[in-house]
Amino acid sequence: MRDIHGLPAVNRVSLRQRARSYLRRPLSLLLFLLVGLAALLTAATLLFIIGYILVRGAPHITPSLFELTYNSVNVSLFPAVVTTVMMTLLSLLIAAPLGIFTAIYLVEYARRGNRLVGLVRITSETLSGIPSIVYGLFGMLFFVTALHWGFSLLSGACTLAIMILPLIMRTTEEALKSVPDSFREASFGLGAGRLRTVFKAVLPSAVPGILAGVILAIGRIVGETAALIYTAGTVAQIPGGKDALFLSGRTLAIHMYVLSSEGLHTNEAYATAVVLLVTVLLINTLSAVVARRLTKG
Repeated sequence: MRDIHGLPAVNRVSLRQRARSYLRRPLSLLLFLLVGLAALLTAATLLFIIGYILVRGAPHITPSLFELTYNSVNVSLFPAVVTTVMMTLLSLLIAAPLGIFTAIYLVEYARRGNRLVGLVRITSETLSGIPSIVYGLFGMLFFVTALHWGFSLLSGACTLAIMILPLIMRTTEEALKSVPDSFREASFGLGAGRLRTVFKAVLPSAVPGILAGVILAIGRIVGETAALIYTAGTVAQIPGGKDALFLSGRTLAIHMYVLSSEGLHTNEAYATAVVLLVTVLLINTLSAVVARRLTKG
């Protein structure tokens, strides 16, 4: 049954009750308005940033920006795209298994009140608060200089792996904690061991939360500049061959930083920002699709 305004009668009554409750409590109304205003400002800021980048950068996307080799004329970003993908995959290959397995141990195997658990959590929280420039300095001193890896993909990936490790570990830990204990009890009741319970009952339910942490880690990898300048270098080339891991390369973020700092290719820097934005969007969409399929499976 609908009224003259086209709204269901039940919804109209609930709206009236909510309005009356707000009028009786002015503080609740004020808080509701502040929360709504904060949400609108957040959405408006995001839309403004995206729109500004698209307006400034989209008209300057030309075929010359996607040539295989970089030079001072075309300032191609294609080598940076390839390097970004390689850096992301290599960093996740190092950090994701270590962070996920550490979280599984902390949640599923470690005893409550274990001092090691408290030490690991304090260490991860401390690592997550360290500025990226400090990670870059450490990576340069340890991976580049001490291990003699030089400015290379491997040095940059190891540095980024240390940076994103606390993020993946904490999000995985929270995802595992969100799985109801009834799942574990049902698995144990059927005679399954702890390892089978973790991989067959707990992890499939925690996959969306784990991938959410991985997506956040990807965003930090793709947008990082300071740590990679000190470890991976700024050479605009596609690392290839047998020694590809020990060759220098620049990611999209570094490419955009170099172009803007030179002041000669500002338009190309905005075009690079558009490509970076689209790349992050595609990675996030792909991760969401994978999470959905794994959850259904």
